[in-house]
Amino acid sequence: MRPISFITLFLLFIGVVGAQEQSLLDKRFNFDGHLPYDPAIPSPAAFLGYQPGEELTLYAHVVQYVEKLAASSPKVLLRQYGTTYEGRPLYNMIITSEKNQQNLEAIRQTHLKLTDPDALPAKEAAALISGQPVFLSMSYGIHGNETSSTEAALQVAWRLAAATDEATLKLLDEAVIMLFLCINPDGRDRYVYWYKSMQRSIPAAEPADIEHHEPWPNGRTNHYWFDLNRDWFYMVNQESRGHAMEYLHWMPQVHVDYHEQGYNSNYFTAPGTTPRNLLLPKSYEALSDTFGRANIRAFDEHQISYFTREAFDFFYPGYGSSYPGVMGSISMLTEQGGIGGGRTVRTEDGYVLTLQQRVWDHYITSMATLLKAATMRSELLQYSFDAWNYRTSASPQKAYFLPAQNSLYLNDAIALLMAHGVKVDKATREFTTDMMDYRTGLTSRTTLPAGTYVISTAQPRHLFLNSVMERNMAIEDSVMYDISTWSIPLAYNLTAYSTTLPQNLSTIPLTSPPVNEASFASSPNAYAYVMDWHQRNAPAALAAMWEKGYKTRAAKEPFSDGKTTFGEGTIIILTGHNLDKKDRISEDMHAITQATAVHIKAFDSGRM
Repeated sequence: MRPISFITLFLLFIGVVGAQEQSLLDKRFNFDGHLPYDPAIPSPAAFLGYQPGEELTLYAHVVQYVEKLAASSPKVLLRQYGTTYEGRPLYNMIITSEKNQQNLEAIRQTHLKLTDPDALPAKEAAALISGQPVFLSMSYGIHGNETSSTEAALQVAWRLAAATDEATLKLLDEAVIMLFLCINPDGRDRYVYWYKSMQRSIPAAEPADIEHHEPWPNGRTNHYWFDLNRDWFYMVNQESRGHAMEYLHWMPQVHVDYHEQGYNSNYFTAPGTTPRNLLLPKSYEALSDTFGRANIRAFDEHQISYFTREAFDFFYPGYGSSYPGVMGSISMLTEQGGIGGGRTVRTEDGYVLTLQQRVWDHYITSMATLLKAATMRSELLQYSFDAWNYRTSASPQKAYFLPAQNSLYLNDAIALLMAHGVKVDKATREFTTDMMDYRTGLTSRTTLPAGTYVISTAQPRHLFLNSVMERNMAIEDSVMYDISTWSIPLAYNLTAYSTTLPQNLSTIPLTSPPVNEASFASSPNAYAYVMDWHQRNAPAALAAMWEKGYKTRAAKEPFSDGKTTFGEGTIIILTGHNLDKKDRISEDMHAITQATAVHIKAFDSGRM
């Protein structure tokens, strides 16, 4: 046993010595340490107790730092725009000059005038474009195990808040900057807690080490394992509803979405590959390339490996790199090699990639984009102003029609469109025109009744509207990153029509989304309570019944009381099977109808 023990200890010693030689920090990546900074505003390193890249930061500590930053600098406004399913607050930092901060709401309201070109006289528009700050936005950490972006956001925030050099101060005068610090903190903490429990005290660059092999379910997704970077326009998740509404609150001219890919990949920067959304303005790609080239100049200077155009299309409008584009912004993606890289990892060609470099790479592209955008302020404002003008639309569609007598999901679809700022009208009279039927794809002369929802494309949200409503988007090739189709009328199983003919219909504007109605028919001697399953919110109502402890049954076939036919799957709550709740069953059923907007009816007999 003695020789074996000696050899084992010797090998462990050699491994320790080798590992100690691998440093997590390199002077090459210094985060603009040569700039002058306000000493009253702490850096992330001073506050957290470690240099960027030495450790992964728990989200609670991210929040503590940005709260300190906002309290220390008059240039910083911290806005909570939502909460995750696990109760973590979601923050957006608004950073601009102190003068702009003092007038921020007035600046925002003036900026929003540009989003409706029809309502703005040309002379006033020109004056605003020449004098308004440009609005710039960056989102970090939508995939929780792509960790370097949120670490980079802290460095960017500190540079903007504390640096006193001429370039930074000029940037803050010219721009209002939004930093979504971490869109998915639940997923981030899921990964960071796991990684901290696995990481060695000595850096482990060996790819086979356990800290480079995160188990399923990993930190990419939110609490419900949903990929939030597919949810910008559907807004199924509350994180998505929060960040989309916060985005629309500001309507920026530039948005960059920060990601990571496998650690053997080089850094990706804009522009991407085909297919493209061909409805976007013709100048979109050239402007995107301008920012990509600004990033590339920084990479060339520091000999950082990168690529462009060979991957990542922006066709589906639900990504963080494409949703802002259909809202009138230059929207872009960056992808840093790094998923699974931990704090340090050796790549296929023997290069040692550190977390410090990953954070630094995202930091320099963030700053390169921001500084470049400030020099293009008027050009970018003009781009958005033109993009919001429906007369510039590349789509032939003039209107979309959704009859009021429609599928279960009509109200959901209308509410979704209106949440994104789409104007919806309702026809006051029957009308006839040539229109395409979404079911068949055929165009014919069709008559629709009064009450039909009419969605004209002659509105500022035309680019978003056509991108999510057209039955078939024009496409250059068939190779997709992942999602290839999404048309709202088809996704929501709606009866729908579109027309390429100009319309002059009698309509009234919809001021709020339609809602599902509730009704409750009670009885003092109820034998049973019945809820037809073919209602939009029947599953929610059933869940509420179970939460209150009710025993429920489901009909295997349709039945009728002689007046109304109830379909297969109808939920039946038998009073005789819920005698412990007999005194409150009527009250509970009524409360459930009001909470979930369903119809529930009481029956005095079980004979149908």
